[in-house]
Amino acid sequence: MPLAIETQGLTRRFGNRLAVDAIDLQVPEHSIYGFLGRNGAGKTTTIKLLLGLLQPDAGTIRISGLDVVANRIAAARRVGALLEAQGFYPNLGGRENLELCRRLLGLPASEPDRVLASVELGAHARRRVADYSLGMRQRLGIARAMLGSPPILMLDEPTNGLDPEGIADMRNFLRELPERANATVLVSSHLLGEIEQVATHVGILGQGKLVLQGLLADLQAGMETALEIATDTPDRAAAIAHAQGLGVEHTGAALIVRIGAGTRAQEATANLNHALCEAGLRVHALIPQRRSLETLYHQAAHVAAPTLS
Repeated sequence: MPLAIETQGLTRRFGNRLAVDAIDLQVPEHSIYGFLGRNGAGKTTTIKLLLGLLQPDAGTIRISGLDVVANRIAAARRVGALLEAQGFYPNLGGRENLELCRRLLGLPASEPDRVLASVELGAHARRRVADYSLGMRQRLGIARAMLGSPPILMLDEPTNGLDPEGIADMRNFLRELPERANATVLVSSHLLGEIEQVATHVGILGQGKLVLQGLLADLQAGMETALEIATDTPDRAAAIAHAQGLGVEHTGAALIVRIGAGTRAQEATANLNHALCEAGLRVHALIPQRRSLETLYHQAAHVAAPTLS
């Protein structure tokens, strides 16, 4: 699959601090790429490097195949961005703010109305931005990023500060954004659960290092599967699981059995269930534990940076 964004050995220091440590991003075209990491991991610095707002100390950046350093203006035209600082004039309406940007960019007069409709703010185009909710301001920022129909959108923490309802609205909006904007979408966030519900691909950043990257479904499929077993005789169940070569641990009243990854995990689960029944054990529940992005994140982050919890 062609790459919308690609970096090789991308590095940036601030004094003695290594903020971005030789990362190799690969963002496929028309994907929703969840760029994950705790606050301070280097996400915003990386995005500023991709946008040409900061210069790398080492490494290369390619946007739609264009080298950002050698083709800065051409590459910049391929990207629309939402950064934390929105920079709107609060006493002007949403459309008036976009009209100023439209004129600076030399775009057709229809552009503000087009992007406002795309983010479902057409009915609020004339309202003062000061009267917008935070969620509406975030959408207005995305609308500004969509001016000129750039093929790549970079959104830095678009759910920051939103209430639960606003987060849910933004989640649904992001799912549809690649189709609405005909664009690749890179979304940075520290909210793993939200990214898991919208992203097709993820990259996990820990202390400036890219510790894991790939298609989300493939990464989850490669994770170890665990079963929670509820039974009257957990010790006997543990012995049977051990006999089948499975890892076992007790967590309170539950028995957790770790059975590997992939399609073999399904076979192992069926075999264990059959063995428990054959032994006459009363099994109240056999619950596969969901492979969550949070688990994946903590496993990867622990390998690269043991100080992360």
